[in-house]
Amino acid sequence: MSIKDLPAAARPREKLLTLGPAALADAELLALLLRTGFKGQGVLQLAEGVLARFGGFAGLLHAAPSDFVPVKGLGPAKRAELAAVVEMARRALSQRLAEAPVFESPAAVKDYVQLQLAALPQEVFAVLFLDSQHRLIRLDEMFRGTLNQTSVYPREVVRRALALNAGAVILAHNHPSGLAEPSRADEFLTQTLKEALKLVDVRVLDHLVVGRGCVVSFAERGLI
Repeated sequence: MSIKDLPAAARPREKLLTLGPAALADAELLALLLRTGFKGQGVLQLAEGVLARFGGFAGLLHAAPSDFVPVKGLGPAKRAELAAVVEMARRALSQRLAEAPVFESPAAVKDYVQLQLAALPQEVFAVLFLDSQHRLIRLDEMFRGTLNQTSVYPREVVRRALALNAGAVILAHNHPSGLAEPSRADEFLTQTLKEALKLVDVRVLDHLVVGRGCVVSFAERGLI
């Protein structure tokens, strides 16, 4: 059954306008964004299939644009719209972290680094540079490595912190395997960077390891 065959009150757009977005099922929300299906499959069925393929909205938001290409029914226009939604989510979280100290919203920090790093096919080491009040200045991808390792140079992190007049940093990197468990090498790198940045009065507040659907915090484990 297509959306136009549904009673008016049951159509996603009308439900949203009458009852609010919380009244819609996940597939109905996504169907509003996709707007149309394709021959033999209505937009609601397309939305259900996309959510099933990516494991719901969490997986969808962390997918790379290239992940949408093989999905039948997601042409260039729909792929661009989905990528735009992900980017809006990134920018909204970035704005929130720039307006208040990061320790006031640790969950938002995790969400932000997940959106930035979780879908990347290779290991990336990033740094969130914070001002003296622990508000986000910017996130920089400092180093990219192979699928299994990356080379991180403390002097480059120190140089960037000084250039941005940062008062503190949060370190972050992804594990392309999807497993977020820190390695011994991750622990050693954290301590090395902590000592290097301490020399210029920049605190390391945390190191976040990003997997698929999970972020491990060194601070929460007492490793900082």
